[in-house]
Amino acid sequence: MNEQTQPATVRVFIALAPPDDAKDELAGELRPAYDTHPHVRWNRIEDWHITLAFLGELPAGTVPLLRRPLAALAADHQPPRLALRGSGTFDDRVLWSGIEGDLDALHRLAADVRTAVRNCGVALEDRPLCPHLTLARARRGDLTSAAEIAEGFAGFAGRRWPAERLHLVGSNAGRGRGPIHYRDIEAWPLG
Repeated sequence: MNEQTQPATVRVFIALAPPDDAKDELAGELRPAYDTHPHVRWNRIEDWHITLAFLGELPAGTVPLLRRPLAALAADHQPPRLALRGSGTFDDRVLWSGIEGDLDALHRLAADVRTAVRNCGVALEDRPLCPHLTLARARRGDLTSAAEIAEGFAGFAGRRWPAERLHLVGSNAGRGRGPIHYRDIEAWPLG
């Protein structure tokens, strides 16, 4: 009998996700870069997200404690209207698209998410929110790729969309050498 055991810890974050048509719009803009920069580690389009709070590795038993407060919080917040716009890099390796729109509402939502997480006893790093969508990572030593790609779609301006759901996401990052994959643990409608 091959019984699968639950991991003792889960890598978790809380995020918003652009709708598929907004992701498709940006993916169309990036399509030439996929061909010209195949050695860049591109994130899967279905995994694109805007992180509001990174919780890191948590004991698996802590995750259920987050569900009720996050569901209540999501119900209390109207969906912010956002858009994907422009590009940039972090540390010359991480390629991102920027976020514009109702950033005040986005920052309030993130602050409330972080308060709810702390009220559940989860410690968080106190980092300011820098709204973005991580698209790819250049390999170490390849410092030109991310900058070249970012320059190629710096003028991108996507259409506005409502961020309709708050997502509690688990990831396999750090568990082996394969690609990173994300999965919704749960998601709640905003408003």
